[in-house]
Amino acid sequence: MKEKADFAHFSALDMRVGRVVRVENAETRKPLYRVTVDFGGEIGTKVSIAGYADYSKEELLGRLVVAVINFEPKRMGPELSEIFILGAVNAEGKAVYLTPESDVPLGATVV
Repeated sequence: MKEKADFAHFSALDMRVGRVVRVENAETRKPLYRVTVDFGGEIGTKVSIAGYADYSKEELLGRLVVAVINFEPKRMGPELSEIFILGAVNAEGKAVYLTPESDVPLGATVV
């Protein structure tokens, strides 16, 4: 378990629901994906660079995901990751990405 955090740290995060609209291989040393997520409205699309090794491109495409959209962008080789898609590790040690249990509007705030 990590040390306790002040609620202000949590409330500073802007977590939103978006839909994966594009999945490509990133131009990085490690095999990573460049995942484009549409948050709709004024947020528009944002890119995440990460190793989604437990998912095929087809499994990610069209999926609703939950992401932190207000972290500072992170450079990964020549790529720039703008968001952080949230997930949990299952009993087999594989990443399972968080998704709403029913349809919600793109850009919906996670509360």
